[in-house]
Amino acid sequence: MTDAQNGAAQQAPQVKMNVLTQYIRDMSFENILSRKPSTGQVQPDVKVQVALDAKKRETENQYEVLMKLTVNSNAKDSGDPMFLMELEYVGLFNIEGVPEEQMHPFLLIECPRMLFPFVRRIVSDVTRDGGFPPLNLDTIDFVALYRAELQRRAAAQQPAN
Repeated sequence: MTDAQNGAAQQAPQVKMNVLTQYIRDMSFENILSRKPSTGQVQPDVKVQVALDAKKRETENQYEVLMKLTVNSNAKDSGDPMFLMELEYVGLFNIEGVPEEQMHPFLLIECPRMLFPFVRRIVSDVTRDGGFPPLNLDTIDFVALYRAELQRRAAAQQPAN
């Protein structure tokens, strides 16, 4: 390593992130299909909506990140609802070494990546326990989700013609 590379490595801030705790803030599961007589096998059409939010806590370097999922499952052929699941999952993080201008994307991309495996497990367990095959969520691209939200906000700020 040259002296210039070594100096640059020493000047770069060391990012530290710890998950302090994570928990279910709110959850509901409604088995709508159980209210109607079953007519054999029904193919599900599952839609998942994800919303993210983050806020600074009073304690220094601590942040709260909320991942809210809404999972709707309807029968493909008839469109009849099968189940509805809503989940609010929160992670409390201690984050150091992230520059202020990069904190917002860090909170809404990296932190949800840490929470997602736990959310996936909860959704799988609850759908299975609710009388359906376990729903294994596909991996979520949090970078694309963040960019889409930035574009939505920019479009909302544009004056309507």
